[in-house]
Amino acid sequence: MRYVMAINTTKCIGCHSCSVACKSNNNLPNTKWYNRVETDGAEGMDTVRGTYPNDLYMSFMPIACQHCDNPACKSVCPVEAISQREDGIITQDNEVCIGCQLCLQACPYNARVFNESQLEYVVDFPLGDWDAPAHTPLTAEKCTFCTHRIDRGDMPACMEFCPASARVWGDIDDPNSEVSKYVAGKSTYKHLESEGTQPSTIYVK
Repeated sequence: MRYVMAINTTKCIGCHSCSVACKSNNNLPNTKWYNRVETDGAEGMDTVRGTYPNDLYMSFMPIACQHCDNPACKSVCPVEAISQREDGIITQDNEVCIGCQLCLQACPYNARVFNESQLEYVVDFPLGDWDAPAHTPLTAEKCTFCTHRIDRGDMPACMEFCPASARVWGDIDDPNSEVSKYVAGKSTYKHLESEGTQPSTIYVK
């Protein structure tokens, strides 16, 4: 079994619902986001390039931890706080993490965050799932593929709340899985595959 996320960039409408669902369901501290949506357009978020009215262009690309088969973050961690599950998901033990931030520097996707010494939240009680992992000061974090959800039979929050159904998730090793059938025969690519990380996020274009 190897879990992957397929994201159809032609369907993504740039609503950022995946980012908000991830932040809420994982009770992320203020200013921390595991999942972001980048704009292929002008320099600012949600802005177009080109000139009106004939050649305006804008598209969106959601980015989070790519759960790479050859993760750069894992290879640089001096305390082996980062590991890979048998299903391919990259996890991190924050009780082992020493906060050196080498993983942040190594990740070519800018997909990691670092927790300050004082964690602040929008409200004074936990949001999201009851079993969402706790957040530890002075440690690095990233998207977990919502392991707490999938281990109990649910899907990642970003996929469940996508209004455009731009995301498909599942076991790519199972030819009969939804994600295997979805990507079959489609034009796909993996982000920054030239980095040699072998990402497990598949973009459909």
